[in-house]
Amino acid sequence: MTDPIGVAVIGAGMAGRAHAAAYRTATTLYDPVLPPVRLVSVGDLNPALGEAAARSYGYERTDADWRTIADDPAIDVVSVVVANSLHREIVEGLLAAGKHVLCEKPLSDTLDDARAMADAARAASGIARVGFTFRRSPGIAFIRDLIQDGILGPVRHVSGRYWTDYAATPDIPISWRHKGGPGSGALADVGSHLSYLAEFFAGDVVEVSGGRFATVIGERPKALGTVTRTGAVAVSDEVDTVENDDYAAFSAAFAGGASGGLEVSRVAKGHANTLVLEVFAENGSATFDFRRPAEIGLHLASDSPGQSGFRQVFLGPDHPYLSRGLPMDATGVGFGQNDGFVFQARAFLEEVAGITGDGALPPCATFDEGVHNMELLAAVAQSAARNGAAVAVPAATGATERLVSA
Repeated sequence: MTDPIGVAVIGAGMAGRAHAAAYRTATTLYDPVLPPVRLVSVGDLNPALGEAAARSYGYERTDADWRTIADDPAIDVVSVVVANSLHREIVEGLLAAGKHVLCEKPLSDTLDDARAMADAARAASGIARVGFTFRRSPGIAFIRDLIQDGILGPVRHVSGRYWTDYAATPDIPISWRHKGGPGSGALADVGSHLSYLAEFFAGDVVEVSGGRFATVIGERPKALGTVTRTGAVAVSDEVDTVENDDYAAFSAAFAGGASGGLEVSRVAKGHANTLVLEVFAENGSATFDFRRPAEIGLHLASDSPGQSGFRQVFLGPDHPYLSRGLPMDATGVGFGQNDGFVFQARAFLEEVAGITGDGALPPCATFDEGVHNMELLAAVAQSAARNGAAVAVPAATGATERLVSA
């Protein structure tokens, strides 16, 4: 593909802006060089948000109706970064128009809609992928390499926590994030990330148990303006009911025999964005804390007794994604979550452009993988409804090479 790739992003909230910025940067990274990328539109129902994002990231215009983007022949690639309940209509419309679609996780707000979207993706002429952004973190990808290369060896158990505090106070206004059935709150939001990362290390989850939900703040005020993840907005005296989980936890059994315990929260005061993973394997252990994304902790059983323990490994150009993935790609140069969106956008554009082979990044997750992620979360909700009973998770189908890093 040598013609310019026209790009649009639907959704101008925090994650939408991350997608918009990522496409702008993706062409500057790696070899081979991508075809020219034309930044066409940032779509949002709120014209002020859309216009601000388009202007900030160099897009030509903003559109209030996603159908305008679907109908524009100059647009080839579209990221969909809106409320989960809106995904199906928009994604199916874009695929029907022949667009290549990168949809944020979770794939939808219901399994029926997610499965319908996967069916539409299989029938579409364009490429359809779901954004599992944290798989692009160099530290996480490096730990996966250590497992696959046999240095750590087969995983025995995984511990994971994703604590956030974006909803930790009762004056945070009600939004779509607080609506939906059990499991559509913290579990769907940050637990979707944590669960696919656990599978990235240990393979597919086949059973969950010990599901537990808690709604800590039962009512929230209604907003007087547009609610964004981080922006302040005035609220009214009228309140509305929170329908889903502020906290969730569960245990997982993996196909390869490993076990794990995962815990998520959106009301963990003091933890703005704390993602911690610990992997214990046959030949050693590794730890990752996203507050310190440029390093991992590594313990190898082969170390002499006098030197046994976790060492600090700083990440640099010898590790996944970093060589030519940053303007300054030397060890000790900072990077973080925003860079993961850039690596993800680059991988999606490479797939659209037909770039394969040596140097190509691992492809983004398929919609079938997105369905599997939602089936896993649905099993957790079933476990919680059954007082922690064990619930089987359907086998994943139609995956890209999920266990390959860069």
